[in-house]
Amino acid sequence: MDPLIDSYGRQITSMRVSITDRCNFRCHYCMPADGLPWVPREDILTYEEITRIARITAAMGVKKIRLTGGEPLARRDPHILVKQLRAIPQIQSIGLTTNGTKLDKAAADLAAAGLTNLNVSLDSLAQHKFFQITRRDALDRVLKGLEAAKQFAQLQPIKVNAVAMKGFTEEEVIPFAEFSRTQGFIVRWIEFMPLDADQIWRKEDILTGAEILAILEKYYGALIPLPATYSAETAKRYGFADGVGEVGFINPVSEPFCASCDRIRLTAEGALRTCLFAQEETDLRSIIRNGGADADIETAIRGAVFKKELKHYIGDTKFRRTKRTMSMIGG
Repeated sequence: MDPLIDSYGRQITSMRVSITDRCNFRCHYCMPADGLPWVPREDILTYEEITRIARITAAMGVKKIRLTGGEPLARRDPHILVKQLRAIPQIQSIGLTTNGTKLDKAAADLAAAGLTNLNVSLDSLAQHKFFQITRRDALDRVLKGLEAAKQFAQLQPIKVNAVAMKGFTEEEVIPFAEFSRTQGFIVRWIEFMPLDADQIWRKEDILTGAEILAILEKYYGALIPLPATYSAETAKRYGFADGVGEVGFINPVSEPFCASCDRIRLTAEGALRTCLFAQEETDLRSIIRNGGADADIETAIRGAVFKKELKHYIGDTKFRRTKRTMSMIGG
């Protein structure tokens, strides 16, 4: 089957799949304090429907799938989906991004089902600041989940992702670096993006990867750039001079990586998005539930991908906010 390529010649090899829009956190950069209206359960794709779409995209060259939410572990038995995806021969990598609160109970089943990599979202190691961001007193549960996941070699190295915000993150940088060096996690900072439900994002609120790197190098001395693990990797990787620990920077605002984007996204209710900030979606659920053949799904996916955006336009006069928050799109 022909590869999945957009009109700019970028080949799609990665798909993020949201399996639920529900989340037990109410992070400032994602949701309002009272949450959002949840998608009705009957509108959420079943695991079998997700697997069908994954099988079709895999035949077109998608090799990596990452399960997201909302909070994916808020959905029952996600390891069943992992096992189904693992049975697709072309899929080489199955990852999951979680807030970690349910990880202590889920890690063993996920590892046994064939999960190959794990990202845990954690914006602060200080309890009061963790509560300030998430509006939940759950730091201990996240750390317990990380400790449980560390026991499974196939999930290593675990990546810890922190959203970087000016006036909040600076004092967290060195504690997170030490967390990486002592616990063996790869800590990565992600620049704050305009995906918050309250739409209060300002460019002035971004703490850039370059600014965080400067804080680290003032404390540790020069960090060592590490090579990308694959051509479309979004993180800029660095190691410490003594060889202990690794950190990374995902800089979609200050250093956009749109030119090498290899990613599409599937929302929990079956809408295909070709960019986080896409203004249009392609409804795959309706095709499936109206009896569409695999060829119909393939045609819809190819049509959407061919129109994939050149870039996200953040900071440009052409930029338009998406109507969806990160929790609705899939983190």
